[in-house]
Amino acid sequence: MKKIITMDEAVDKIEDGMTIMVGGFLGCGSPDKIIDKLVEKGVKNLTLICNDTGFPEISVGKMVVSKQFSKMYVSHIGTNRETGRQMNEGETEVNLVPQGTLAEQIRCAGCGLGGFFTPTGVGTEVEDDKDKKVIDGVTYIYEKPLKADVAIIKGLKVDKKGNVYYNQTARNFNPIMAMAAETVIVEAEEIVEVGELDPNCVGTPHIFVNYIVGGEK
Repeated sequence: MKKIITMDEAVDKIEDGMTIMVGGFLGCGSPDKIIDKLVEKGVKNLTLICNDTGFPEISVGKMVVSKQFSKMYVSHIGTNRETGRQMNEGETEVNLVPQGTLAEQIRCAGCGLGGFFTPTGVGTEVEDDKDKKVIDGVTYIYEKPLKADVAIIKGLKVDKKGNVYYNQTARNFNPIMAMAAETVIVEAEEIVEVGELDPNCVGTPHIFVNYIVGGEK
């Protein structure tokens, strides 16, 4: 299967009403060129799964400003006032999730697990409407996996087969998101030949990647 596609072909795979995962942490490791194209396309009524909502002018925050999400699962929104405004005004459903819980929900989906029990959030609003269980005298909350229709991630170097190398902390949520979506699109800063990447440095194996865009650098 041809993996290297154009940016237009990539965004055409994301349609209204889909659930999407977006890699990155406050813009670090985010697929910014794909995000810009999605803003231009105007796709809407999306469910977002992301660590955060970036800044109004950076990363996925641009899509928040364009009101392209109807629901979000994020660990914090403090750097994007527009997210908070939409949440308080009831324009967008925002589910605030403890960061470690969010990461584990995504990982569970990628590993085919049915969820997990965690003590994080016990005694707070996090536990509302969720099943709980006492194990060895400790109360745990049951958290379900989170999966997506499409994950858009970012790699520093990607070979033509789809193996991805991430640059230091730009790795963040990208590898687990690549495991937890039906379709995975990676935005590459540089596309290299198969065999050029050190196998020990591959953060996401090609088997998880469906499409590659970018590589202009």
